[in-house]
Amino acid sequence: MAAYVTMPHMNHVDHVNLLRDVGIASGQTWADLGAGTGAFTLAIAELLGSAGTIYAVDRDSAALRQHTEMSRTRYPAITMRYLTADFTQPLALPALDGLLMANSLHFVTDQERVVRQLKRYLGDSSRLALVEYNTDQGNQWVPHPLSYSTWAALAARCGFANTRQVSARPSRFLDEIYSAVSW
Repeated sequence: MAAYVTMPHMNHVDHVNLLRDVGIASGQTWADLGAGTGAFTLAIAELLGSAGTIYAVDRDSAALRQHTEMSRTRYPAITMRYLTADFTQPLALPALDGLLMANSLHFVTDQERVVRQLKRYLGDSSRLALVEYNTDQGNQWVPHPLSYSTWAALAARCGFANTRQVSARPSRFLDEIYSAVSW
């Protein structure tokens, strides 16, 4: 009989650890696309310290309202901007030091078009950080995941010269979740 192993749910420390080495630094401006209620936005805020700006973008205004309350309480020094929008469409964003897509790109069918569009928001030294399930087999909840090797190939096609996997951890949902950074 096979042993059943229960993976723990991800928490704030896990989110921070997935992003710790993507290049987030104090005073920077980042956008979290598909921010939802803010789990990974709060991780960015912790890594920015007391200085920085975060644009939380999601098409669900109710999720962003919940996000606002948590952010104000936990990270009052960070400048937070909220944008109710679909990140697959053009966005009004300033110059960014980094852009995060945490569990959001897997909802996009035409990923290459969207990644090419997002690259336009980034300068030469800016980074695109991705948190994704390490599989290419989707399901109804995660329709279009990208394994790390698939992400690296897509990033290269979209003009990113460098991509590296930063971290990984077991996932209850699709075996493993990883973080990667492209620049």
